[in-house]
Amino acid sequence: MEALITTAFIGIGSNQGRSRQTIERALALLGEHESIRVAAISSLRETDPVGYLDQPRFLNGAARLETELSARELLVALLDVERALGRVRDGPRFGPRAIDLDVLLYGEVTIDELGLTVPHPRLHERRFALEPLHELEPGLVVPGRGSVAALLSKLH
Repeated sequence: MEALITTAFIGIGSNQGRSRQTIERALALLGEHESIRVAAISSLRETDPVGYLDQPRFLNGAARLETELSARELLVALLDVERALGRVRDGPRFGPRAIDLDVLLYGEVTIDELGLTVPHPRLHERRFALEPLHELEPGLVVPGRGSVAALLSKLH
């Protein structure tokens, strides 16, 4: 029996160390996972920090993945890659980080579980996440929120 393949979109960010190299390494590690295929990667863009402003600018992008993993298993794989690349979660919320990998969308489903909300709960208000998604798939729809293009048009 063939496993079900789901298209998922992840956000990628870094603002510590050699951000571009760290992001490239994160994507390479994800691509080495037997149940994940990195299908497309957006361009990376420098963006201002959100929430905690006293920190360097971020390098942000997104990737389209094809995976046999459940959304929860994908989250675990992302957290494993973050740890492998030196991410520690002892600083301020939204503070500086070597690597940040977030499940933005998982197929067309919505999930609201402890530690996992899909679509990402703040996706609709974050230009730095919406722009790379639009680049990867211009017709993409965020379940319960509308098209990425429409969400982008609402942001100033």
